[in-house]
Amino acid sequence: MKLYRLETVSWQDSQLLYHALPRINREGLILLSPATPYVCIGYFQDAEQEVDLEYCRAHNIPVFRREVGGGAVYLDGEQLFYQMVIHKDNPLVPPTREAFYRQFLQAPIAAYRALGIPAEYKPVNDIIAGNRKISGNGVAEIGDYVVFVGNLIVDFDYETMVRVLKVPDEKFRDKVYKTLRDNLSTIRRELGTAPPREELWDLLAEKFAEVLGPMEVVAEVDDEWRQEADRLAKRMLSDEWLFRRGRPQEGRAVTIRSGVQVIQRAYKSPGGLIRAVAEVHEGIIASVSLSGDFFFYPAEKLADLEVALIGVPLEQVEATIARFYAEHEVESPGVTAADFAHALAGSTTA
Repeated sequence: MKLYRLETVSWQDSQLLYHALPRINREGLILLSPATPYVCIGYFQDAEQEVDLEYCRAHNIPVFRREVGGGAVYLDGEQLFYQMVIHKDNPLVPPTREAFYRQFLQAPIAAYRALGIPAEYKPVNDIIAGNRKISGNGVAEIGDYVVFVGNLIVDFDYETMVRVLKVPDEKFRDKVYKTLRDNLSTIRRELGTAPPREELWDLLAEKFAEVLGPMEVVAEVDDEWRQEADRLAKRMLSDEWLFRRGRPQEGRAVTIRSGVQVIQRAYKSPGGLIRAVAEVHEGIIASVSLSGDFFFYPAEKLADLEVALIGVPLEQVEATIARFYAEHEVESPGVTAADFAHALAGSTTA
C-alpha cells in the first residue's frame, strides 16, 4: 500500500481523491487537508433539511455530499484528514464494521496519545478525550474496496459549524452551540497549543505504518488518479448529486384525504438520526424515503429497503425490516430494525 502524503489540497480534492482511488482499483492511505472551508453532508442526508443553503451561498461556503454515511460537518484546514482505501479481501480487513473501527482507529488514537491527549475508542466510530469527541470517522464501501475516513482536529470553528446547520430558531441554535462546545474538543483546546503541522503529519504516518506496515511515500497525484477525480467532479459537484435525496419540507403529518397521510418523523437512535417520510393509505405504506446521519452497509441496499416496505402495514414494519436485514446481510451499527420501525410506525401519532 502507498502512503499519499498530499498535505494541503483544494477543498474539492479533499473529497474527490478518496472517492476516485477505489474506482481505479488502487489501495492507499491519503493524508491531506483542505485549503478552504466547506460543508460536507453524509450520503443518506437531505441537504435542504440539514444545511442552511442560503447562508452557505451568501458566505461562499460550498456544500458536498460524500459517499460515506454520518452527519453534516463544517470542514477546514484546521482538520487533518486520513483517508484509507483498502480492498475487501485484504487480510487486514476484519469481518465486522465495529471490529474494523477498533483496528484502524488504533492509529489516530496512538497519535493523540503521543501528543499527551488521553484518547480512547468510543463505539461505534468516535475517538474521545475526557468524554469529549476529538475525532469523527466513517466507513463506506465503494466497489470492491472499503473506504475509511477520519481526522485529527487541530482546532474547530464552533460558531460557523452551528451557523451552517438548518435549525428551527435561534434558541435551538444556541442550544446546539453549547452542546457542541461541551462535547467536541480539539488538540489546541486539550494542550493549550498546537504542534507544528509537519509534526502532526509525521505522527499520523508513523502510527498508521504500525497498523498497516511499511508504505511507499508519494507526494503527488498521478495522471490516472487525476483523470478519475476530474471525471467524478462532473457528477459529485453538481446540484443533481447534492440534492439527490430531496424530501418535502419539515412537517409532522399532512392529511391528504380521509385515510391518506404524508407523515414525517425524526428519531434519534444510538447509531444516528433517522428521518422517515412516508405516504400511508389506510395504514399501509404507499411510498417511503429514509435518510439521516446513520451508517448503512451495503449503502445501495437502503433504496431496496424502501422498495421492500411498499405495501407493508405499519404494524408489520419491524418484522419486514428484520427479515430484509437477514436476507441481505445488512449492517447498520447502532441502528436496529426496531429503530427504523419507530421512525416509521411512530410517525402516525407524532
